[in-house]
Amino acid sequence: MRYLALTFMTLSAPVAAEVKSATEYGFESTATVSINASPAQVYAALGKPARWWNKAHTYSGKSENLTMEQKAGGCFCENIPVDKASIEHGRVVYARPGKAMRLLGGLGPLQSEGVSAALTFALMPDGAGTKVVMTYVVGGYIRQGAKTLAPLVDQVMTEQLAGLKRYADGK
Repeated sequence: MRYLALTFMTLSAPVAAEVKSATEYGFESTATVSINASPAQVYAALGKPARWWNKAHTYSGKSENLTMEQKAGGCFCENIPVDKASIEHGRVVYARPGKAMRLLGGLGPLQSEGVSAALTFALMPDGAGTKVVMTYVVGGYIRQGAKTLAPLVDQVMTEQLAGLKRYADGK
């Protein structure tokens, strides 16, 4: 399955990704992509995760349950109407339209670990489009060890950036 996911990502969107560093107590994952939309358009797209986040990486199995308020203190949240449940995936701590957005929060399996995590989307003009550099820095206590989870988290986060590219490119 991992092979299929990597093949899909390679065919669907050219995203350069890597685990920049990893220890037992933390890691840094980065991914870069060029999007055929202005920084303002890409920033607006970031605020609509229901349109680009893979449903396989939600608690409800439905991307349309995701929302994000693009302001400091804004919630990257998921509502599960059938259970009357809600999940905070992250909290926006830096929102600069057309430039950058940063969220704090351990995503997915990291939510139940003793970690602090920062997810940053940096947007830079790139010709007629936008270069997006996504960085996810995670530190703290991870029962399986950060080195073990780093490649898997990197793969999932790269998949999300590919989804943002598809949505913002209008594909």
